[in-house]
Amino acid sequence: MEQYIVSARKYRPDSFESLIGQDNIAKTLKNSILRGQLAHAYLFCGPRGVGKTSTARIFAKTINCMSPTGDMEPCGHCESCVSFDEGRSYCIHELDAASNNGVEDIKQLMDKVRIPPQIGKYSVYIIDEVHMLSQAAFNAFLKTLEEPPAHAIFILATTEKHKILPTILSRCQTYDFNRISVEDIVRNLRSIASKEGVVISDESLHVIAAKADGAMRDALTLFDQTVAFCGRDVAYEDVISNLNVLDYDYYFRLVDYFKASDHSSALLLFDEVLSKGFNALYFVSGLSHHLRDLIVSKCGAASSLIELPDSLKARYKEQADGLAMQYLYSALETTVKCETAYRSSVNQRLLIEFTLMKLSGMSSLVSGMSSQDAAGLRQGVQARQVPPVQSARVPEQPARAAEQQAAVSKPAVEQAAPVRKKTGISISSVIDAVSATPSPAASDESANVSGRKISFEEVQPVWKEMAEDYKSRKNLYSAIVSAKTALDEKDGRYYVRFFVANEAQKEWIRSKVQKELEAKLRKGLGAANVFLAIEVEQETGERQEHHYMPSEKAKYMMEKSEEVRNLCADLGLDLK
Repeated sequence: MEQYIVSARKYRPDSFESLIGQDNIAKTLKNSILRGQLAHAYLFCGPRGVGKTSTARIFAKTINCMSPTGDMEPCGHCESCVSFDEGRSYCIHELDAASNNGVEDIKQLMDKVRIPPQIGKYSVYIIDEVHMLSQAAFNAFLKTLEEPPAHAIFILATTEKHKILPTILSRCQTYDFNRISVEDIVRNLRSIASKEGVVISDESLHVIAAKADGAMRDALTLFDQTVAFCGRDVAYEDVISNLNVLDYDYYFRLVDYFKASDHSSALLLFDEVLSKGFNALYFVSGLSHHLRDLIVSKCGAASSLIELPDSLKARYKEQADGLAMQYLYSALETTVKCETAYRSSVNQRLLIEFTLMKLSGMSSLVSGMSSQDAAGLRQGVQARQVPPVQSARVPEQPARAAEQQAAVSKPAVEQAAPVRKKTGISISSVIDAVSATPSPAASDESANVSGRKISFEEVQPVWKEMAEDYKSRKNLYSAIVSAKTALDEKDGRYYVRFFVANEAQKEWIRSKVQKELEAKLRKGLGAANVFLAIEVEQETGERQEHHYMPSEKAKYMMEKSEEVRNLCADLGLDLK
């Protein structure tokens, strides 16, 4: 029986041309050989299974080749190449730093470095997993690494570059290896399957490539495992079953359930996934990735970012066309939040089930309506949109006396607004507040009122009466009673400007009670063309001081009243 060799060893690259996914590094090394600009130390770092050690072996083989090709590839026929292929070369030495990580091991290496090569020009020392060397071993290695003999070249390989001492890094040319793309892995697996006589679909190869996570060695190992399970004729169903991968079809069905607002089917599908032994977090992560691919599918220019076979790309495009981009954004945000909260959740299954139900409910608002209903909704929103509020420009008073005269001639509440510098409410907030679907209570209260002309004198008693309705809510009652108000008119619409103390209070009132306050104003004034604009007041003059502590109050009274000062002096009081 012929001895079996795993694909990772049988099809290991033996030339720069056969390297997968590292073209830039291969080109740089070949140019350095061609120009005779060889460094004495190299550091190859990157994820597992991407070709670091294979590249080091190819580089060592090439620089010792007696008759390299024109594009700097090893010939494979000279004594140096043959001895290397047969494992008897004395010019190329491989050391595993994981098991030889002490000072004594480095001393032995330093003794070997002095011996010149028997065949070829260079003695190449490949040290794999170099980050496993101890601190003392690194320090013992420094001098030799910096000034080795002319015939010695060191190639260090590691998956954890951050563990290498900076003094080592500064003595090496560093090459960062990339993860191998899914397409490159699929292309290589397809070639190997053809050589081995294995019949396998592109969908199956993409599953293997995605499972390998950018590592060619892992992909070849999974390929061997799949062939051992399925034989020479590999079926897609057997691949996902053997590798314990969740089929794409689950996510397509799940999104279809979301689109149809079918909560029960979505929950049953999730239960089926759990019954097959899949991790719940892995399921949510896969759903997030599926939604991401749907979003990318709707962007024609970015469709190349989907690393899937053409048949699946077409299916993604078909499903994405039936969903609104707004829904996909919201759905992806929801699943990502679910992933974040998963580990800290007490009831993790309930968290995911609630997410699925939420996604089903969201779809009915965005994409579950007919095209005619959607067009009608858009027309209704456009009809309800109003122009932005234009702040009234207050003419500057030339003198303090003019301000006092104006204050006497007008009511205090009405005059308080113009002497303040206001930050106008944003256009989008007014449009959102008006165009949003009103609550049932607001609709009922404004159903029997109509548009008419109103004055600020009419607003004041209604505003005070409205405040009485919120006496049980002390914070809101205080904000309404103490607030400054003003009235603006634009194109037959009246905006009651409600000034609050800060942005936090503004956002709270906008999100919680703005619609309710508008409804009460419209009902009290008997006019449907009244809207509430919430603004933050900012004082332009000297800031008003608020005194809370008794000592502050006493000090303030002494500063303002001579009688209080005399009283304190008579009684011998020392107020600080």
